[in-house]
This record gives sequence, structure tokens and C-alpha cells, in this order.
Amino acid sequence: MKIEKVLKELGIEKINSGVSTGTKWQKANGAIISSYSPVDGKLIAKVTCASPLDYKKTVEKSNEAFKTWRQMPAPKRGEIVRQMGKAFRKYKEELGMLVSYEMGKSLQEGLGEVQEIIDICDFAVGLSRQLYGLTMHSERPNHRMYEQYHPLGIVGVISAFNFPVAVWSWNSMLAWICGNTCVWKPSEKTPLCAIACQNIIKEVLKKNELPEGLSCIVIGDAKIGEAMSTDTKVPLVSATGSTRMGKAVAMKVAERLGRSLLELGGNNAIIVTENANLDMVIRGTVFGAVGTAGQRCTTTRRLIIHESKYTEIKKRLVAAYKQVKIGDPLDEKNHVGPLIDKDAVALYSKALLAIKKQGGKMLIEGGVLKGKGYESGCYVQPAIAEVQNHFEIVQHETFAPILYIMKYKTLDEAIDMQNGVVQGLSSSIMTSNMHEAEQFLSYAGSDCGIANVNIGTSGAEIGGAFGGEKETGGGRESGSDSWKAYMRRQTNTINFGNSLPLAQGIKFDV
Repeated sequence: MKIEKVLKELGIEKINSGVSTGTKWQKANGAIISSYSPVDGKLIAKVTCASPLDYKKTVEKSNEAFKTWRQMPAPKRGEIVRQMGKAFRKYKEELGMLVSYEMGKSLQEGLGEVQEIIDICDFAVGLSRQLYGLTMHSERPNHRMYEQYHPLGIVGVISAFNFPVAVWSWNSMLAWICGNTCVWKPSEKTPLCAIACQNIIKEVLKKNELPEGLSCIVIGDAKIGEAMSTDTKVPLVSATGSTRMGKAVAMKVAERLGRSLLELGGNNAIIVTENANLDMVIRGTVFGAVGTAGQRCTTTRRLIIHESKYTEIKKRLVAAYKQVKIGDPLDEKNHVGPLIDKDAVALYSKALLAIKKQGGKMLIEGGVLKGKGYESGCYVQPAIAEVQNHFEIVQHETFAPILYIMKYKTLDEAIDMQNGVVQGLSSSIMTSNMHEAEQFLSYAGSDCGIANVNIGTSGAEIGGAFGGEKETGGGRESGSDSWKAYMRRQTNTINFGNSLPLAQGIKFDV
């Protein structure tokens, strides 16, 4: 299918509004941004962004919709989400291609991202009948205590370019079944993916006569994100992106005593023990390090190798990297597409210089690729460097396909190295030794939100809670009981007797 046909099927025109309240695209009054594909450098479309006034009007509409939506029984809300999942199934190929073309990830990863939307819709439908509370025994006679959960109101979603549709769905589908409305500020680097998602669910909203404001989009720059962060009408802001951005959001939200759900940077490591299956190590490392051109928050950035396996793994990694095909991500023969833009390429190039300056040794040099097929200037060679964990460049997250390798002697040392960064998202150990695996998973092991055994650091399933600790932000999205983040907890006590005994045996007779 040609990309022109995809754009037509998804309702992407040459100039689009960046403001929607559900079934209607509103007149936008902000600046015009252009979406260029990193695949070939071509202009895809232009989008008129939301102005601060556009944002304010959108929030007002969303707040009105909340008053109606929260009254609908949760299983009925789940039925709406089920229909949305069906719509995404219908447009999976088209949306997957757009994700690949606008963002640059491989077509298989683009299709996989749309599958995540479908999966979280299925998960949310079942969850809509399981928004449970607890019942507790009271110390007072003829009293019953229980707790229940209520919707918060508007959930603000700030998403990043690297997963331009999936992260929105993780938040929105759960927020909707919980009874909230959503206002989405997508990355201005991938605005068309957001427009496509809104167009896909538009018919579901229309057919079910749902209130305008249930699903809103406000495309814009950091000023829109700041407006959302300071807005008391938005009780929860879920933000995905860099640690720097997340700290700014957290401070603004905290100033008004709101809630923030943060999914920020990762500096993820795989520990390879002397008992590891090396075939699994190579496969897991290469996929984790070069997939999405190193632009996942769960990308494998550090490989911590037992000294007895270091030389062999180095040799096998270099051989594996030589087989990686880089090029047009819509061509399924290619493994790696481009970086998102030339700013990302510049940061990648700067990191390569820093590695050498700080004493690292390049096993695979890396560099910007030129020539036929690379005209956009966004294609780079995945690099491998021998480093020390304490190097400044290693301590930071470079959003690019650079893998750092280092050696260790004891597992305690390896775990300290794994934990010895400010980020705490994903981690992994490769071993066939039960004792090593359990040590890694224990209280004295990985300090990350995700800890895997014999799989890589990327490729999380929607059934588990996704998120990390330390400067990754502490948020949890997607599966498990992450739904609780989108609701407020309430404790209830019912006195079904004819007297009023007080707690703690207090006497108060009047």
C-alpha cells in the first residue's frame, strides 16, 4: 500500500487542525508546524497547532463531557472501548504504516505498536467489570467499612514521538473505562499519528452519541504542556518523555497539589553471567540495542558481561551488527530505520565524540550514513563502545543506537553497576543459574521497575504494569492495577445500628 493511500484512508489532508473535541476538528489558532518524514525527508502534511485559548476551550468541553460520561456504568464504558479496539483492528495496516513513515521505526514495529492499542483495548474491556474495592471489619458494632474508587475528571496525556500512538492508548483506554475524559497533547514531531487515531475512533464516538469532549487533542509545543501542567481542571497529568521534561511537569503539577504519572528516561542494562546462553544474549541484545534505532525508553544501552565471556561476546556482537540492515523502515527486509530528525542525529554524533574523549574504545565506529536511500540525513550506523560504567556519557541517556559494553568479576559488582545510574526503568539478567536469577530479582538486586530474566530490556507486554523508579519517575501505566492511578480512593463507613458508638472507645455523652 502506498503512503499516499494510507494518508487518504486515515483522513490526513495537506493542512490539518491540531484541535479536536472528539467528532469535530475545531478551528486552531496557533502556529503551523510541518511534519517531515525522517524516512525520505519529504513533507507529509502541515498542522495548525492549538493556541492557549484553544486549549482552554477544549478543557472546558472535556469537563462538561465528564459530567455525563462518569454516569455511564463502567461495563458500558468498556463496550465503547471494545468498539474502539475493533476500529483499530480495521485500520491496523494503515496506522502501522503511518507510524513507521512519520516516526521512522520499522514497519513491523509500527504494526506492533498498533497491536498494543488493540491489546490494551481488550484488557480495558475486561477491567471495566473489575474496578474493585475492599471491605473491612469495623471495631464498632453494627458498622461496616469499605472503600471504593471514583473517576478523577480530566486526564491530561503528554506523549513522546518514539511511541506516537501506543502510550496514548495505555492511558486513555484505562482512563475512559474508569470514567474520566482525556485531553491528549501528542509530540509535535509526530502530530499526524495523533490525528489518525482521533479519526479512527471518531465514528465510534458519533455512533454511540457520546458527548463532545470525551476524547480531545491539543497539538502544540511546550507551552501547551505547561498550560496542562498548571491547570487545576486537570487532576492527573500523565507525561512520557525525557527526565528533564518530566521534572518540569512534576514541579508544576505539584505546585497545585495535582497528580502526575511520569514515564521518563531509561539507561537499561543486561547483565550476562558466566552461565548465560550466549545465543539468547546476542539476540536479545541486538534487538534491544538497535530496535527503533535506539529510541525506546527501554532500549538496551549497557551490556555488563562476566569477564570469562567478554571476549567471545564482543566477537559475536560485532559479527551480528554487520548483519543489521539499515534503510527504509517500510521495507520489511530492513531492521533499522532513521532517527526522528537531524537534531537527534546531532546528539548521536556528539555522544560518539564524548565516548572517545572520555577514554572509550569503539568496537563499531558508528557515524551518519550517506548515499542512496539515506537522503534525509537521519540514518546512522548503530555503534558499540567499550567503556567504564562511571563515564559521564554512560551515565546519561543518549536516544540513539549506541551500546556500551563493560566487564565484571562478581555478580554483586555487576548489580552495583546496573544500579549505578540515576535512571531505573528496565533491566535484565541472562543466566541459567537459579541462584543468580533470584539474587537479581531480590531486594538486593535490580532497583528498576522492570527486571527480566533471560529476555532483553525491551518488549514489555501490556498485562504488566509498565514504569520505573528513580529519575524514570515512578509512574505505572498499562496492566496490573495501574487503573488505580486514574481514580480517587474513598473510604466509606456505614452505621446500620440505632446508636452512635465512637471509634477508639471514646465517650462523648451529651
